[in-house]
Amino acid sequence: MFPSRIALEARLSAVLLLAAALLPGAGILRIAQRAEAKTLNPVTVLDSASREVLQRLHADLVTINRSTLRTEPALAESATASQGGKRYTIRLRPGLRFSDGHPFTADDVVFSFGVYLDPAVASPQRDLLVVHGQPIGVRKIDELTVVFDTAAPYAATDRLFDSVSMLPRHKLEAAWRAGKIRDAWSITTPPADVAGMGPFRLKEYRPGEHVLLERNPYYYRHPLPKLDGLLFRLQPDEDTQLARFVSGELDVLTRLNPQAAAYVESRGLQVADLGPGLGYDFVCFNTAPGARMDWFSQPGFIRALSLAVDRQAMSKLIFSGRAAPIWGHVSPGNRLWFHSALPRPPRDVSEARRLLASAGFRLERGSLKDQAGRAVAFSVLVSASSAERQQMAVMLREDWRELGIAMTPVPLEFRSLIERVTSARQFEACLLGLGGGDADPNSELNVWLSSGAMHLWNQAQKAPATGWERELDELMRRQITEIRPANRKQLYDRVQEIIAAQTPMVFLASPHVVVAQSGRVRNFRPAILDHHTLWNADELYLTPEP
Repeated sequence: MFPSRIALEARLSAVLLLAAALLPGAGILRIAQRAEAKTLNPVTVLDSASREVLQRLHADLVTINRSTLRTEPALAESATASQGGKRYTIRLRPGLRFSDGHPFTADDVVFSFGVYLDPAVASPQRDLLVVHGQPIGVRKIDELTVVFDTAAPYAATDRLFDSVSMLPRHKLEAAWRAGKIRDAWSITTPPADVAGMGPFRLKEYRPGEHVLLERNPYYYRHPLPKLDGLLFRLQPDEDTQLARFVSGELDVLTRLNPQAAAYVESRGLQVADLGPGLGYDFVCFNTAPGARMDWFSQPGFIRALSLAVDRQAMSKLIFSGRAAPIWGHVSPGNRLWFHSALPRPPRDVSEARRLLASAGFRLERGSLKDQAGRAVAFSVLVSASSAERQQMAVMLREDWRELGIAMTPVPLEFRSLIERVTSARQFEACLLGLGGGDADPNSELNVWLSSGAMHLWNQAQKAPATGWERELDELMRRQITEIRPANRKQLYDRVQEIIAAQTPMVFLASPHVVVAQSGRVRNFRPAILDHHTLWNADELYLTPEP
């Protein structure tokens, strides 16, 4: 008698688990996290701590190799463009399974894109999937083939798939149909209810302590990951984090500050400085309807604030030179898209005062007053887990005090800060960091489109609130469909020029990507793209403890 399909699948599962247990270099890789993951839901994730975990649990159809910066097939066996760049055909690898053993097919692909494209879900990825105002079309051809159609040619189509984690239809379809997908997979969800296609799967989440992942025995790449798992240890205090690293309790540190890097080097441990990353630190001002501060809607006011900022001092004093001063959102580390001709005016407090005076502000006994006689004062929310950003906020307070402005830094736990800024919209100004997901402009569509969920100064607009935001929308949508690289670069240069002129944000610095490992981690290949140290977690392994 032939064995049943169920019996064969059970035997296969047992063989995979046994093979995983015998892999060399096994062990738990221990990683420090400065903030706690906010969600286990890849559809709604915004914070970096959650993404750091989720990117190990899930996989894409096509992925960007963080070392070469080129795309390569992941869950897709092949990806073929046709119809002049308006059609993309994905052929899946045969035999794929989710981390719970359930088969992965074209139905899951269609389901996943249906969720991300649903306007009611308001996923941050949706902006990437709309071309010329029309959502991309997704249709199943057979169990292993899916065709994607766009209303116009889409620049860098293959890079688009890197940011869209595939979802299990058998786990999430009921929640989506009930309109509750945003509430699915919270941090209290049992690990067995979370299924992905990544190299690891969820084993344990202890709020306030750690997230533990274990090897996914159904992972599509072979050989399977060598590590038994990943342990993300929550440690908001950087000094304690550093002490645990040098004592051998942690294996990897990502984004070291300069003081920490110098200390680690002094202890003979390995540090890699990759230069300016793709990320950028900035101050953003709330200009949404009903916001209390009408000064923030005046470009002259924000330009004056920007002129008063001593970026060079920030780079030298806070980052010990391990950061690039910036005047726009594209870091010099992004050599493909950096606008080298963008104005970079030096600090000029006198010119800042002149701009304020021409806008109707006046200085009275050291205090800046607006046209109605109100003293100019506001708060800036900043992450309590980032020593550098807190120091930047203090330097900004002193820089702006020279203009007669009373600015108060308000440190908040990171999850509370994100909630206040992106959901509750209860803030006057905030100091945050963005970027690092990809070098391509399309990765930040949700930041620069007026309808974007991360258009932080006035998010999710039904129609552009200003003429320059309307022009930004047009340029960002044009560059999506421009296939010729030189023309696309010209369009995106204009985007950078508008943002620099209108100053919805005051850009400050692009920190260097500085990472460290204990010396036990092999195949460690840090990269400028996020995630800098774990992007090839399926290849990492550990040597024995000394």
